[in-house]
Amino acid sequence: MLYVKALHIVFVVSWFAGLFYLPRLFVNHAMVEDAVTRERLALMEHKLYRFMTPLGVLAVGFGLWLWFGFAFQGGWLHAKTALVGVLIAYHLLCGKLMRDLAADRCVRSHVWFRVFNEIPVLILFAITFLVVLKPF
Repeated sequence: MLYVKALHIVFVVSWFAGLFYLPRLFVNHAMVEDAVTRERLALMEHKLYRFMTPLGVLAVGFGLWLWFGFAFQGGWLHAKTALVGVLIAYHLLCGKLMRDLAADRCVRSHVWFRVFNEIPVLILFAITFLVVLKPF
């Protein structure tokens, strides 16, 4: 089970790297006026999203393996699972925003994307404290 936990951690860290960087690209995309730079950012966003999606799937897959291995221990695990659900929704929303930006349909400002960029940080803090402290 320790190998599964190690793989889960590796894929979670990798997935979060993408979740931290992709919205930062959105901030830049929302600020730029130059069409060539916008196309380059759209390509970077697409490649990153395509790369980080399998990492998220593997993180969730190994997490589910661990979840069933722990036999539903305590409320902290259910709270963590709910936060992972929010993280999956965030990931999918990033995909929609990426497509909207690429098609010049996005009306969000760079300030909105700066705030949006902080959501995975807050979720990471909450999940880390739940896993380490197991408060309930």
